[in-house]
Amino acid sequence: MIKGVIFDIDNTLTDFMKMKRTAVDAAVEGMMDAGLPGAKDDLVKEFFDHYWKEGIEDQKIFDKILKAKLGHIDYKILASGILAYRRSKNGTMTLYPRVNQTLIELMKMGLDLTVISDAPKMEVWLRIVSLGLHHYFDEIITSEDFGVKKPDPKPFRKALEVLGTRGEETLMVGDWPDRDIKGAKGAGIRTCWAQYGDTFETTESGAEFDILDIYDVVGIIKKENGVAVA
Repeated sequence: MIKGVIFDIDNTLTDFMKMKRTAVDAAVEGMMDAGLPGAKDDLVKEFFDHYWKEGIEDQKIFDKILKAKLGHIDYKILASGILAYRRSKNGTMTLYPRVNQTLIELMKMGLDLTVISDAPKMEVWLRIVSLGLHHYFDEIITSEDFGVKKPDPKPFRKALEVLGTRGEETLMVGDWPDRDIKGAKGAGIRTCWAQYGDTFETTESGAEFDILDIYDVVGIIKKENGVAVA
């Protein structure tokens, strides 16, 4: 029987990569307007090459890009990029379809919910609150809590403690097999791969369940718990 659900947030609850691409485009345009040399497509590529290498949540990426391009930080260009990024981010962060419907249904079924993310804790809470999801989650777990990122099992074990469930009673829903699925399995947690977002050409997840719509989680849990599915 499943009693608790752990969600990743980016590319699982939120359409994070859509936001990230739009925000980086805006940041690059802002930095170019302030004097950063280079072609837009090349600069955007530099941003994402860095993200793939250092992590999509790197908070120092603007500083690093400027040091690489100019040899120093030009604060006018830095401010222009950060402001353009933030304006775009705030306007383009959206939920996937049926996220609210899914979370409401899970709470009505009496399940406890939490979030595990590699993003900084304040960033995660800002996303959750801005999208109106704070009524579903009382506590979240982030990489800042342990100084390690997924797939390290520590955040997943903490999630079990928060939920008050055992691994076999818990379902992890995430988009990244190498982090979400592998990490959950390492803690003995059941796994569900969210395929409806950006899968980065991944074809095999190793998860117990694969879903194309977040609301499919409701059907999976009802079936596992012996509840009739309408």
